[in-house]
Amino acid sequence: MTADTANLDLDTAPPAGAQDVWDSAAIRRGHLRVRTLVTLRWLVIGGQVALLSTMAFALGYRAPYYLCAGVVAAGAFVNVLTAIASPPQRVMGDTEAMGQLSLDILQMSFLLGLIGGTANPFILILLAPVTLAAATLPLRPLLILGALASALSMLLAVVSLPYPSVQPEPRLSLEFRLAAGVANVAGIALVAGYVRQSVVEAARMALALDVTQTVLAREQKLSALGALAAAAAHELGTPLATISIVAKEMAREAALPQVKEDAELLIAQAERCREILKRLAATPDKATDEVHERLSLRQLVQEVIEPHANASKEVRVEAIVTGAKDVKTPDIRRLPEITHAFSTFVENAVDFAKSEILVSARFDADNVTIEVRDDGPGFSPEILAKLGEPYVTSRPGAEGSRTGHIGMGLGFFIAKTLLERTGAVVTFHNARPRGAVVAAKWPRSLVEAT
Repeated sequence: MTADTANLDLDTAPPAGAQDVWDSAAIRRGHLRVRTLVTLRWLVIGGQVALLSTMAFALGYRAPYYLCAGVVAAGAFVNVLTAIASPPQRVMGDTEAMGQLSLDILQMSFLLGLIGGTANPFILILLAPVTLAAATLPLRPLLILGALASALSMLLAVVSLPYPSVQPEPRLSLEFRLAAGVANVAGIALVAGYVRQSVVEAARMALALDVTQTVLAREQKLSALGALAAAAAHELGTPLATISIVAKEMAREAALPQVKEDAELLIAQAERCREILKRLAATPDKATDEVHERLSLRQLVQEVIEPHANASKEVRVEAIVTGAKDVKTPDIRRLPEITHAFSTFVENAVDFAKSEILVSARFDADNVTIEVRDDGPGFSPEILAKLGEPYVTSRPGAEGSRTGHIGMGLGFFIAKTLLERTGAVVTFHNARPRGAVVAAKWPRSLVEAT
């Protein structure tokens, strides 16, 4: 069994092997809004004004402040036009956002060129637009903006006015300014890389959780439908019995053959309805709502393995329930999360098991544990390192599967998330001498039906 083969019959799941497509889709969920860009620009412009004011009035540095003021005013003018031109909630297209952030990089670079270039420690401000691009734009615009900011960082190392000071001082050495430019380029690459990876992971997690909610909602609807069918069968039994009794009386006392035939037809149809309702309410116990809200541990594991019992002629799927001595076997609340998650695990096991899969349930006075164990090759080290995270992969070990299926770690993530929502602690490891094991353990009080 490998969790990388978890299957999802959902339109919301991304296609297998489409890592780049999924990453791009995840990033596109965070397009840059006009309001976000305008707000961040005002913060940067405010910082530029504060820097120039401090240099001029507090430190008394000599610098071309009129030119600097013109550059800052140009940035403010562009920001005002941007705010007026479109609604603040509008989401910019990739090309427009790249153009706007390119203007910011050029404005910052021109201002830095007037106050020392790479000799000015505020050269780090060039990281801001690239970082914003890393958080909101696809990879291609990010690379273009990163290259622009890096090129201007190196240009500022050789083309800039001297760093402002109180007294005229010799320019810093070219070697120092080049080193500062290289350091800024490295900072741009590292910060943008960290931010982009974080955003991709966060968006991927959000996407997987959305799919999880869809799965859970579907399972809850199915469970509610089953309970509704059982309740309907129970409630309709009495009026159908009354109809049947009245129809029999009518048939017995009918004066005309036609009336008797109609009454007998009514009896037959009422009996047919009762048979249909009996099938709807068919359960190991009695057909009441309580039956659909709880089930024994054995019923639970049987329900999990039933769809897969004959999935492969080569693999035998068995279930076993064991418990501590003198401890009453608990009835379990019917939770669709548990059924769906362990069905996924068993489906994976069928794909990779050599000959046998064992679904075991154990209980004691405090805990309930359900485990899926197979005799296949087990989890590969690469898969073990990723289990529990939402990811898409072409899974190098796919050739070891029975179907050759190339699956998604998203399925395992969803199953694990569903179980953890019920209070379970989910573990997975390789058995000895071979095989994979996935287990979930609950405090008995969380799942026992009272």
